[in-house]
Amino acid sequence: MSAPFSAADWLALFTHFLSLSLLAIGGAITTAPAMHGYLVNDKAWLTDAQFTSSIALAQAAPGPNVLFIALLGWNVGMNAGGGMAAGPHAWGMAAAGVGVAMVGILLPSTTLTFLAARWGHQNRELRAVRAFKQGMAPIIIALLIATGWILAASLGSAAEHWRGWLLAAVMAVLVWRTRLHLLWLLGAGALLGALGWV
Repeated sequence: MSAPFSAADWLALFTHFLSLSLLAIGGAITTAPAMHGYLVNDKAWLTDAQFTSSIALAQAAPGPNVLFIALLGWNVGMNAGGGMAAGPHAWGMAAAGVGVAMVGILLPSTTLTFLAARWGHQNRELRAVRAFKQGMAPIIIALLIATGWILAASLGSAAEHWRGWLLAAVMAVLVWRTRLHLLWLLGAGALLGALGWV
């Protein structure tokens, strides 16, 4: 980062996650393309490698899907504080980044989810409620495909890394057409990676 991280930057980070929170239908991961555009392309607060690594690490770790937001906030704060070598100041900025990002992404969606779930459960037989649930499925799938595309693009061209692209395509078809548990597919991908195939 070329300029010091100001209060306006913290506010911009907070409001960006706040606005994305209500678009995170299907989980926070569906908003990764918008986050990438803002954090990497527009603001240059993160590198492409930091963004991709944050998602990969959070997805590999046990726990909720939203953990990647904490890592994005951590990396933004760490970069704002001058990097790992900058000492306690950078660590404090990184912790602030986690807090700002997590509160921003969780506050609106949690509140809305709580209220909407109560209302939807009380009115689950209404035609509009059933139609809404059915109509959201293709949108969630499209957002997940866009996220997968951003992550796969970081591998490089399809000609260079054809095995990784092939594995991604095969896994997508298996998820779509079979009832294989995702943990088996993740394990298969990890095994192929450990063997050096991808």
